[in-house]
Amino acid sequence: MTTGSSVEPGVIDLLGFLACAELDAFFRLADDAAAAPTLRAKGRLAALAAAEQEHYQEIRSRLADLGVDPEEAMAPFVDVLDRWRARTEPQNWAERLVKAYVADGIAGDFYAKVAALADDETRALVDGVLSEAGRADFVAAAVREALEEDPKAAGRLALWARRLVGEALSQAQEVAVDRPALAALLARGAGQDDGDGVDPSGVGDLAAVSRMFASLTEGHTGRLRAMGLTD
Repeated sequence: MTTGSSVEPGVIDLLGFLACAELDAFFRLADDAAAAPTLRAKGRLAALAAAEQEHYQEIRSRLADLGVDPEEAMAPFVDVLDRWRARTEPQNWAERLVKAYVADGIAGDFYAKVAALADDETRALVDGVLSEAGRADFVAAAVREALEEDPKAAGRLALWARRLVGEALSQAQEVAVDRPALAALLARGAGQDDGDGVDPSGVGDLAAVSRMFASLTEGHTGRLRAMGLTD
């Protein structure tokens, strides 16, 4: 990867992963907007998709400012996001909403945890990208409306939400295995440190990362409750 930056490789991986995820979210929300059953939902989701495109451009600019080729930084994460998309294809409007809420929520928790370990400018950028006032409220309310029309769907959607969490954690762990610099950064945040912050074997890093990923499920119950689902 071409870079003239002194920023550690794990941070570059974080930005590349986030840029790829934001671009993916743009296309997903644009598809959701097209499939939405009402003009209000179409307009709201289209606006959210536009915001994701703006975020992608912001992260891309940050990578370029760091002397990193944005596409090179993003490339390692394309396949993993493609696999995530293939494994979590929603079958109806309600499943699309739950995916938007659960997947974006757990991804946001992940990026926030990693960004807390980065430099001030990167942390501020990620915090800004993740701050979506009213977004979660809109999607959760739309799920509750869908359940009012079909109350029997609650159990199925709760299972769908649980599956999404499991798939998200599986994909994130796969990234950690493939990107040692990112794993080391995550491990530092999880409290894994052998004195110099480096685990030569990588085993301790991955164990710490697994514990950190497990902590990401803490918000799952709250998200289910916000959507009117039960675990």
